[in-house]
Amino acid sequence: MVVKCQPATLNYMKINFISIVAPVFNEEEVIEEFYNRTRAMLLDCAFAYEILFIDDGSTDQSLRIIQKINIRDPNVKCLSFSRNFGHASAISAGLDHAEGDVVVIIDADLQDPPEVLPLFFEKWREGYKVIYGVRAKRKEWLVKKFAYWVFYRLFQRLASLENAPLDAGDFSALDRSMVIQLRSMPERNRFLRGMRSWVGHRQCGVVYERAQRFAGRTKYSFRKLVKLAFDGIFSFSYIPLRLATFFGLFVAAVSFLSILAILYLRLARGIIGIPGFSSTIITILFIGAVQLISIGILGEYVGRIYDEVKQRPTYIIKDKIGF
Repeated sequence: MVVKCQPATLNYMKINFISIVAPVFNEEEVIEEFYNRTRAMLLDCAFAYEILFIDDGSTDQSLRIIQKINIRDPNVKCLSFSRNFGHASAISAGLDHAEGDVVVIIDADLQDPPEVLPLFFEKWREGYKVIYGVRAKRKEWLVKKFAYWVFYRLFQRLASLENAPLDAGDFSALDRSMVIQLRSMPERNRFLRGMRSWVGHRQCGVVYERAQRFAGRTKYSFRKLVKLAFDGIFSFSYIPLRLATFFGLFVAAVSFLSILAILYLRLARGIIGIPGFSSTIITILFIGAVQLISIGILGEYVGRIYDEVKQRPTYIIKDKIGF
């Protein structure tokens, strides 16, 4: 379900405590502004709150800035990782340590505006367990927007999920019960927007316009975006495996028909050989390509099984601030 929410007179008496989970990786230019805008929103709504930064192995002054903010505001906390473990691991750490009745997941780059969150809280008061942001517009270059558009629609088609939303990222507000259920899911290659759809419950989308980065550069490289797409598809769909089977059946059918054609030409027409070196090479390359694609698909699933079997933690905390 997706709704276009309008500002209203909101009743927050049922919300006791809000946790803001904000992954950070080399965001020294943004953190102070993010804190000021988020805190102003929370104070306007008269919430008790905690702002939990997850320092994902930053190499700039991000951690030091968060420490200074913590001195001014003890409601600000931070988990500092021993190295960069990735955005999904940072979100997992935030969910593991957040204490709020409602837990908000929001990136610190201010592309997802904190000022939208009161509308999320209103939908929570109406009984929704998950409220996610639906991006009406993206201020990104055309190729990237097209890639996102293709991925979300491909994921919705392939994933074995009934309510996978389109154009919805990690920006969301989760009820406490939802957070507890997400904590119980131990997989290593985590795709949050798929996991929250899999859990179910009442979910609602709020349409908003995504802003440009306040400062700095995006930390999501093309390689990371491809990995995120693979995690989403291979974690929630068996269709790639079935496609490999269909490819094999198709090649087998073509080969069988080719054998029948050769036998017909030899027995009925008396043609002993069929000239055409190029067609033979093309056939061999086609079959080889199908085999390699099938092996690659199997490798993606086997690699994820390997990650699960090792049972390594998804993150390692070097330091805790404000706890």
